[in-house]
Formats: sequence, structure tokens, C-alpha cells
Amino acid sequence: MRVARLLPARLKRIALTSSSERVPELRDQGILPLQGNLDDRATLRRLAGLATRVVHLAPPSNANPYGRTDLRTQDLLRALRLRGLPQSLVYGSTSGVYGDCQGDRVAETRPVNPDSSRAHRRVHAEDALRLFGRASGAPVHILRIPGIYAPDRDGGTPRARLLKGTPVLAPDDDVYTNHIHANDLARACLTAMWRGKPQRVTNASDDSDLKMGDYFDLAADLYGLPRPPRLARSAAEKQLPAMQLSFMAESRRLDNHRLKRELRLALHYPTVVEGLRE
Repeated sequence: MRVARLLPARLKRIALTSSSERVPELRDQGILPLQGNLDDRATLRRLAGLATRVVHLAPPSNANPYGRTDLRTQDLLRALRLRGLPQSLVYGSTSGVYGDCQGDRVAETRPVNPDSSRAHRRVHAEDALRLFGRASGAPVHILRIPGIYAPDRDGGTPRARLLKGTPVLAPDDDVYTNHIHANDLARACLTAMWRGKPQRVTNASDDSDLKMGDYFDLAADLYGLPRPPRLARSAAEKQLPAMQLSFMAESRRLDNHRLKRELRLALHYPTVVEGLRE
């Protein structure tokens, strides 16, 4: 997601990076790199007063896989409080905060029900951001993001998984999954920065309405590859890694009306068909 490339040229674009190797790349894009690390609180102070509009996409740390606190977001907010509050702050959360919805259509008003520690950390981050917004008056907008795909990036599509022949669930056990093209997500971040209602949540999902196995079948057909084998859930639990199984344990269909009506975002890739054909 190259959010900075979509910003008006007159804006001073700053990116926090913990990697010195990325500094030349950022400069080539007209972005001022600031070296810092969300896991090192002291290095975040340089953001104070500089960050007028913030896009926060960093996931919580997995250093403590069973913890339920997002220390990265906590420390970032402490730094932003030091001098000059941002005019807007957009946070990229995850649709995983809803938990398993058994295939129901899910609007942003549905209460969160996280099933995993990583989803609990996202809920903690959302709560901290909303409290920051209410207490400071800084407008905070939260995007709940599903599976991101990007045909121009390594690992950004199902191709590698299809080439490995990784199984998917049988139709009777399958789950609904949601998607957003990386370019549309970058545009959603930018739009939320300027048009997002304060302390508001928006599902940043496209219009696709597919179960996971159907998504992989569609991709296989577009790529001219064999469709993946199907397994009953009981067999999948014996063969697939726990992390992969965790994404097969939750089923929901995200409602994206706020994205299109409130943020007025016209998706360039309304479904995965248009995105994968690229």
C-alpha cells in the first residue's frame, strides 16, 4: 500500500521506519524517512508535532503471543500527545475483531467478539485510539480490514498456495471470507484521513461474496492452475498448521455501505475477479 504516493504533493510526507535499508527507497518516493521503532518508545518522540495527519497500519507485536495489549499503539499515542495533536488519525485494524459470525452479514454496529489473542490486541488498540480521540478531540477513524491482496507483490495473491496444492475446506464446512485490493485499501486510508467521521469505524472490504474455497477455485481458474483439493474440517485439523486453521474458523460477510456512502469511495476493484485478472 503506497498511501504516501496518493497524497497531494504540497503535503510534507513523512514515514516512520525501523529499517535503515528502506531510507533510500522512501526518499526516492519523495517521502521524508524518520528512523524509529514502535517497539522502542524513546525513538517515537521525534513524531511529536510533526505528524499532522497519521496513518497507523502497524500490527500489534507478537512478542507475547498470548498477551491482549497493543503496546505499540499505546506508545505511539503517548508520543503524539507530547506536542501538537494530529488533525486526523486513521488506524488499520482487522475484521478479526468480530470473531466468528457464522456467515452473517456484519455491519460496523455489531459488537466485537474476538476469538484469538491477536484479535484481542486489535480490540485493545481500537479502544485506546477511541479514548485518545475522545479525550483529546483529535479525529480518529478506524478501518476494519479483511484479507489484503496485491497482484504486483510477492505473496500478494493465492498463486503460491495454489502451486503448493494446499487444501481448502469442503463446501459444507467452508467459511465466508472477505477481501480488499491493496490499492483500494490505500485509497480508503487516504479518504478516511480527509472524510472520515471522528471516532467512527468503517469496514474496508470490497463487494465480493465468496467462501474461501470458491475464492481459491476462482483464482485457480484465472491462473490456469488446478483447483485445490477439498478436505472435511476434521481432516483439515489433522493436516494443516494451527495458524492456517485459525483463518478457517471464522465466517462472516462484511457490509461495506459506510465505505461507499460515507467515505464515498468508488472501488477500482469491486470484486476479486477484477483484481486478480490484473
